Formats: sequence, structure tokens, C-alpha cells
Amino acid sequence: MQQKPLWVEGVADAVGFLGGALLGYWLGRLLGLDIFAEGYGNSAIGGILLVGIGGGLGLQLARRWHRARAGRRHEQEKP
Repeated sequence: MQQKPLWVEGVADAVGFLGGALLGYWLGRLLGLDIFAEGYGNSAIGGILLVGIGGGLGLQLARRWHRARAGRRHEQEKP
């Protein structure tokens, strides 16, 4: 069985995290939360929370997608 290099999994994780974090950022902007606001007011904390949650969810989705593809590939290789 041939495995893909670990860098492929790392790139998938990075893309998932970055995509989720950006979605969280833009959702926060739509809701009026500013991650770059002066100080640590409610707006900044809410924005930071959305970016963190979005990044974590994006990472988990990327890992599930990667595992599902690897499982399908493994099933196809069975005799």
C-alpha cells in the first residue's frame, strides 16, 4: 500500500483551518464584530471567538474529508 507524504495531510489541515478562520472572520464582520477593535471589548472578543471556532471546525472538516478519501482509496486497493 502506498501512502501519500505527510506534507499532503499538513497542507489539507492548513487549508481547512485557514478557510474556516476566514469564514469565521467574515461572519463576525457581518454581525458587526471587529476582531481588530481597540482593546478587548465585547466586539473584539466575539470576533476572536468566531475566528477560533471557524478555524477549528474547518480543520476538523478537512481531516474528515482526508480520512474519507483515504478510506475509499484503501477499499479500491483490496483484491
